[in-house]
Amino acid sequence: MRRILEREIMDDEEQAIAYARADFSSSNQTFVDMLVENYSVRLKNVLDIGCGPADVPIRLVRARPTISVTAVDASDAMIQLARKAVSDAGLTKKIEVLKERVPALAQKNRNYDAIISKDLLHHLPDAMVFWKEVKSLAKEETVIYVMDLFRPPTKQEARDIVESVSAAEAPILKQDFYNSLLAAFTVDEIEDQLHEAGLSLEVAEVSERHLLAKGLITGAQ
Repeated sequence: MRRILEREIMDDEEQAIAYARADFSSSNQTFVDMLVENYSVRLKNVLDIGCGPADVPIRLVRARPTISVTAVDASDAMIQLARKAVSDAGLTKKIEVLKERVPALAQKNRNYDAIISKDLLHHLPDAMVFWKEVKSLAKEETVIYVMDLFRPPTKQEARDIVESVSAAEAPILKQDFYNSLLAAFTVDEIEDQLHEAGLSLEVAEVSERHLLAKGLITGAQ
């Protein structure tokens, strides 16, 4: 099945609120748990690209209170939700929420030792702008940790995944989820993108719907 693009930025308020209210706790917590397990000692100053309503940054700081996170998103609606969530969690001193978009993030001198992203890639018409931005923001031995949906072979399999995972969610969210699965990349496509960008990261399927690209920036890249 060929990739079918979806809207890049979730600026519709109803759509953003439905997304924020949805239960992504399992996959978000898994993402944070694996990140901390793999790279705990390296996590200090973290950049989260495409932070959405900031659930991942909040979970990450709660798991490791010594971490500081710069969380960026291009959607006005998501930024409002993220700032409220961070404030309600009492973490405004640990998590900075900024409205910015890929490419041309204004973060070049922040000296990040980890760049993370969850469920952003499938929103981008061209994922290469993301990988090139990541490479420009990274330094020697920066952790790169990117999880996203992967595209099923058929539309019916995408529908089956939606019903299996989100049967009880709002119709607008189920439609977004289905569209996101159709817009997602495959492992092979991500590997090709990383090769083109000159990034040596490990890519693998880590659930029935998610893939993960991870690794360290080295001097050879």
